[in-house]
Amino acid sequence: MKVVILAGGRGSRLSEETRLIPKPMVEIGGLPMLLHVMRIYARFGFREFIIACGYKGHVIKEYFRDFALLNSDWTIGLANGKIGMKSSQAPDWEVTLVDTGLDTQTGGRIKRLGAHLTETFLVTYGDGVADIDIHALLATHKKGGRLATVTAVRPPARFGSLAMEGDRVSDFSEKVQTHAGWINGGFQVFEPAVLERISGDSAMLEMDLLELLAPEGQLTAYRHEGFWHPMDTLRDRELLESLWKDGHAPWIRPPG
Repeated sequence: MKVVILAGGRGSRLSEETRLIPKPMVEIGGLPMLLHVMRIYARFGFREFIIACGYKGHVIKEYFRDFALLNSDWTIGLANGKIGMKSSQAPDWEVTLVDTGLDTQTGGRIKRLGAHLTETFLVTYGDGVADIDIHALLATHKKGGRLATVTAVRPPARFGSLAMEGDRVSDFSEKVQTHAGWINGGFQVFEPAVLERISGDSAMLEMDLLELLAPEGQLTAYRHEGFWHPMDTLRDRELLESLWKDGHAPWIRPPG
């Protein structure tokens, strides 16, 4: 099953870090946030990734182009430039990097990946981590039998909210939250049929797809009561960095 990671946004609220690099490449513990997200999925056996690039996408492409060399021992013949790999610490992942446009919205980025998405697929954002059980998420999606499943989390009150009846999402709103509740924390599952519901580059995943699926009874919620945190601001980054340094980063351990 393929994992789509949306990594094309500008990250304007983290401008201290994103003037030169895209937000998913901001480092936590010396590793790009993007790699932290990928490791969450890899722990559950999902190792085929599609990265939807946009703003400064060349930085992401260059990182993965050089990944094997930077994580390996190798010998180079100076006369001919040939490199012989000796041993590698690089994971056995397949990473597809696709330029989905500088100003394309989240839904539009998924639409542009349509040729790669012919079966049930996973989607998340490149700037949020959680100690989520991906297998449990998929089981909830299969049991629900709907077109899409979102992971419902309890965040700070500055986010929007989900309204649920059992495991069915009855309302999805990205409006400013005025009371504690559930919001979409990423870590989503989609059936290929949703691609037909996305109009084009200007479509936002949240407002132009999920908000339409909810009242149609086609959106399931997987309730995640554990750790979840985005990296929207410098303060968020500092919190995640401190958890990493203290050895208390929940997202690097499988749940349970």
